[in-house]
Amino acid sequence: MQPDFIIIGSGMGGATLAAALAPTGRRILILDKPNETWRDISGAPLHPGNYAYVGGNTKFYGAVLLRYRAEDFRPLRHLEGTTPGWPIAYADLEPWYSQAETLYRVRGDVAGDPTEPPHSTPYPFPPVPEEPDIQRLRAAFAAQGLHVSALPLGVDIDAWLKRARTGWDAFPCTTGAKSDAESCALAEALKHPNVTLQTNTKVTRLLSEGRRVTGVEVERFGTRETLSAPLVVLSAGAILSSALLLASANDDHPTGLANRSDQVGRNFMNHNLTGMVAYNPFRRNRTTYEKTIQINDFYLTGGPNGEPLGNIQMLGRITGPILAGEANLPLWLSHHIAEHSIHIMAMSEDLPDPNSRVLWRNGEVTLDWKKTNTKAHDLLVQRLKQAMRKAGWPITLARGFPKSKPSHQCGTNRMGADPATSVVDVNLKAHDLDNLYICDASVLPTSAAVNPSLTIAALALRAGDHIGKRHA
Repeated sequence: MQPDFIIIGSGMGGATLAAALAPTGRRILILDKPNETWRDISGAPLHPGNYAYVGGNTKFYGAVLLRYRAEDFRPLRHLEGTTPGWPIAYADLEPWYSQAETLYRVRGDVAGDPTEPPHSTPYPFPPVPEEPDIQRLRAAFAAQGLHVSALPLGVDIDAWLKRARTGWDAFPCTTGAKSDAESCALAEALKHPNVTLQTNTKVTRLLSEGRRVTGVEVERFGTRETLSAPLVVLSAGAILSSALLLASANDDHPTGLANRSDQVGRNFMNHNLTGMVAYNPFRRNRTTYEKTIQINDFYLTGGPNGEPLGNIQMLGRITGPILAGEANLPLWLSHHIAEHSIHIMAMSEDLPDPNSRVLWRNGEVTLDWKKTNTKAHDLLVQRLKQAMRKAGWPITLARGFPKSKPSHQCGTNRMGADPATSVVDVNLKAHDLDNLYICDASVLPTSAAVNPSLTIAALALRAGDHIGKRHA
């Protein structure tokens, strides 16, 4: 039976949109893809740490579900440029943030963070408890005048620890203890008989005539076929969504589908991320999970003239084997360092640059990522090192995340009011096509400096409300 809606991708955007649309009764087909190899601009193979599983990258994410700050929706002056702002305000997205927090069972507390934007509803659950060593770290930060607050997390900690005494960051879950896109949104959508999930389906191109998508060309188990629906939603992620649009060029759209603005694939952003191991040979870290607190004192200020620097939050617990693999150290030494260190992360905004882009070359995805705002990030790392030393962890080993680590890829199909400078409108409909929506991290006009998962979910719920009413 022909579906009414085809959703390409089951990650945070696609799964959440499916949950929003499922109650309409319209027939929804969700397509999920196998893994792929990409290339960097030099032509070398690139394995960017994305996950081609049902639930997408959320299967391995750290379950941090932060709202963007209200200021992130407006132009912000940084050390190396000014962000463009969004075509909507924080207030326009706030009700959908609240709904997303309910859907993803977020545990948090609005207290303690001076940058936290207004909430119309409280968090559904109280924050994940801090372990004693993290409580001591919180106190040490507070003694320096820093504002420490709880990370909003999608983790049922009691259920998680029953399965294994590990942290959840970079660990998948099959029990529902971690609020990923599969266990929350997709599970909700699949309760409805009008929703179907089809896995192992690689979308190769979108077919179109004039202003309409007429078909979705797919490969499945060695067979190629064309699926169709009155409405198609692209939710394959910041890189694959734009690559698929570029691969779908035809006579009506010679530079790629939805690309009259020449913005498809451009403005690719990754956060600037540095992981830090703060070591003290005379202190033990006895935590199972560390990722429960954050600092935003430098989020909106901290630069030489008050420029924003970014967010500081705990990493997932680093173990000896993980450290040995990452740092190429003997296992005995890695165990010692891991047991005598705290693990924390600095995150800064990557500004949109039209020359930082996804390309489609010779039938393959090519990524040309140009980092921005690195001066601000270096300052943030310095601030974090100072804070860790004052907190009693004098030796700090810092390392930036390479391209092979997922670091919140976004941009490439930016949302905007002007069709000449953006790819989708404020409801995530492609400017150039009447029946194509894009619902994933690719539509984010800016990366901000916090984890984007909740913002993607909120945008998906907002788009679902719009689509449901428009196509009722």
